[in-house]
Amino acid sequence: MIKIISGGQTGVDRGAQQAALDRQVSCGGWCPAERKAEDGRIPEHFPVTELTGADYAQRTEQNVLDSEATVLIYFGTISGGSRLTLRCCRQANRPSLEIDASKIVIVEAAQRMLAFFGEHKVVCLNIAGPRESSAPGAAEHARQIVGEFLDRLAQSALLNQRE
Repeated sequence: MIKIISGGQTGVDRGAQQAALDRQVSCGGWCPAERKAEDGRIPEHFPVTELTGADYAQRTEQNVLDSEATVLIYFGTISGGSRLTLRCCRQANRPSLEIDASKIVIVEAAQRMLAFFGEHKVVCLNIAGPRESSAPGAAEHARQIVGEFLDRLAQSALLNQRE
């Protein structure tokens, strides 16, 4: 099937992981030392692993390196850690898909993810995007997009088994 990874930050990272957890899809990823996030410590139910001595940038790079591809869900502009994620993708020669969630509906975003997934034969997919403080509602929006993607992926797998 697929594994979803992220860095565990508030916003898109946690929304993506929650969608995977809700569907019992494998998830994880690297997070900064001491499970650091903007709201304190990343809650234990998110299965991220501390990268010893790492900060946000090192965690970002490791998640890109440990995945075959990255989906960046953003809202209008790409900045900060999201920009770093794309730079890491380019440097590591990993494909990326940028989804401006302020411009497309959830179903269309999920369909783009499904096409990207199929094109790149992804086993481990890194999901990244802004934290909740810079994009209020990002966690819920990402949870819906990634959830729809995972539901469609499961449906296509069932159809392929029947053929």
